[in-house]
Amino acid sequence: MSQKALVLAAGTIIFCLMSGCGQKASEQITELQHFTVDSMEGIITQSGVEVDKQNSADGNGSLRIAATEPTVVRLFEVADIDVENARLIYRARVRTENVEGKVFLEMWCHFTGKGGFFSRGLQNPLTGTMGWTTEEIFFMLKKGENPDTVKLNLVVDGKGTAWIDDIHLLKGLLQ
Repeated sequence: MSQKALVLAAGTIIFCLMSGCGQKASEQITELQHFTVDSMEGIITQSGVEVDKQNSADGNGSLRIAATEPTVVRLFEVADIDVENARLIYRARVRTENVEGKVFLEMWCHFTGKGGFFSRGLQNPLTGTMGWTTEEIFFMLKKGENPDTVKLNLVVDGKGTAWIDDIHLLKGLLQ
């Protein structure tokens, strides 16, 4: 193959990659629930968690967790949602300060007769000191799979301070 043909082929591949050739079908996102965390209302874990009006991704306040040891902060539990045959998405804004260890999102889906299954954001946990970052994890649900409860947590696997704000539970459908 000539050098000119190789350059043309490489250019075509680069163009395809940049323009989205071969991308998966677009996803339609529906908000199931939005949790503003400007108060402790609805927060399951009350110990070691407080509202911080000074530090917030959305300007309305956030939850501040000062962990002296590894801890799971149980935030919200949601029931009676219709999400089968979809991608269930847990998205939140998180920041950290002086974290020794990892901070990540955790979502548990419980199914009648099958038990609980989880998804954790271990692929890119926060550590050290990080500014506000959008974190997201998901759970793929097949046709006929509809959890009776969904639990949204923040895990501090170590010690330090973490904040969480602007929490969303979303449903993604492929178009």
